[in-house]
Amino acid sequence: MKKNESGSFPHRWFIFVLVLTLLIAFPCTANAEGEPAITLSDGAVREAGILRVGMECAYAPYNWTQSDDSNGAVPIAGSNEYANGYDVMMAKRLADALGCELEIYKIKWDGLIMAVNSNKIDAVVAGMSTTENRKLSVDFTDVYYKADIVCLVRADGEYASAASLEDLRGVSATAQLNTIWYDMIDQIPEVDKQPALDTLATMIVAVTSGKVDAVVCDIPSAMAAETANSAVKMLTLPDGPFLTAPEDTDCGIAVKKGNAALLDGLNAALAQISEEERAQIMQAAIDTQPLSQGA
Repeated sequence: MKKNESGSFPHRWFIFVLVLTLLIAFPCTANAEGEPAITLSDGAVREAGILRVGMECAYAPYNWTQSDDSNGAVPIAGSNEYANGYDVMMAKRLADALGCELEIYKIKWDGLIMAVNSNKIDAVVAGMSTTENRKLSVDFTDVYYKADIVCLVRADGEYASAASLEDLRGVSATAQLNTIWYDMIDQIPEVDKQPALDTLATMIVAVTSGKVDAVVCDIPSAMAAETANSAVKMLTLPDGPFLTAPEDTDCGIAVKKGNAALLDGLNAALAQISEEERAQIMQAAIDTQPLSQGA
């Protein structure tokens, strides 16, 4: 390579080398949404270029399993199946903002926190409420979805016009096993509390068959049920709703305790997604969720 009269590289080559160096050091300036990319300081995730996310893949409309990649579904690591839902759609946005590829891991609910703490995954995106007990084991991001508690009843039943918990006095009610929803049933006056059920699908059947008068769940689940089955109706109970604490309704993304770098990166990425966009993403998940197919 020729040098200039002073013995240094020509100016144009200096500029080329400088630009190339900057591109290598800072490869991402914007994500697919056209927003500024997040500078991720977490070494393991940054060096791998992969964000490993765990979820049940069995909790529509938050997450579910399907057999193909339709509607933007993502492959489930180590399987021939795919995951989709609100959590998958959000995880895709977050990974994109961080300049990472997304990997989804299907893990049973009770194993999610253990998986993130053992470094099997980097984050849990699974509609997990930010309870004080869980905060002892993991760190949570800012809220990525707020899920208020509501009721499902028969659309043509005697409780279809109920506007308060008082209006539901004496109903027979149930909710999903191992959820805060089941505890909320006790707030209904003189309630006839029935055994908990395994899934939202079985809860819908319980209401439509008349086995129970009401089911307690969160708004996304109720919206999904309404979309899948016109025989049920969601009650938001505006004149007397369920009393909840933030930890009952605020869903966060869990990371290994002390992983401040990844936590900060995820929070910065979440800040780029408006509440309006989050509502649109949830509606898209509800519109494509598999409950109407009997899943």
